[in-house]
Amino acid sequence: MYNYLKGKLVEKTPTYVVIDVGGIGFMVNISLTTYSKIKDQENIKLFTYFAVREDAQVLYGFADINERLIFEKLITVSGVGANTARLILSSLTTDEAYDAIVQSKADVLQGVKGIGGKTAQRIIIDLKDKLIKSGIELEKIDKTHNTIREEALSGLLVLGFAKQSVEKALDKVLKSGSVSDVEGLIKESLKMM
Repeated sequence: MYNYLKGKLVEKTPTYVVIDVGGIGFMVNISLTTYSKIKDQENIKLFTYFAVREDAQVLYGFADINERLIFEKLITVSGVGANTARLILSSLTTDEAYDAIVQSKADVLQGVKGIGGKTAQRIIIDLKDKLIKSGIELEKIDKTHNTIREEALSGLLVLGFAKQSVEKALDKVLKSGSVSDVEGLIKESLKMM
């Protein structure tokens, strides 16, 4: 019904935003991934999915079209509702969710609260081929600093941080291109966690 909403950001929380579009305030449920991408922009554009249920009509918003596409695929899996799909996309980036499904990494999906072994396997079985055929173009992280990344990852894991959050922080710092050594990478990553 709605493809996207573009307007003034009136209210922002980690779970929803309110967008003023032509004088009408739309409450849109979002993932943490979208929350981090929209930052403090005054005007935003969110790709939407309108869910109509027996007891409610809910609007979900996504910072990019790939996140919405993966959300739409996830909710087709038996036992995965809109809130579970949003939780997956809050715990994993679009790239990580895609990679976990396509590479059959059930353990990554099980790292999401509420996703057990059977559900993770069902997601992989149902969506692996569909996602490969969907032609999603993911952000490519420059892996030229792979050795530095691995050393920083090891260092942060030794300090007791969770691997998933460490990897997210490391990839964000590497994307920015602001560091070129292990020490700098660790310091910048710590600021993001």
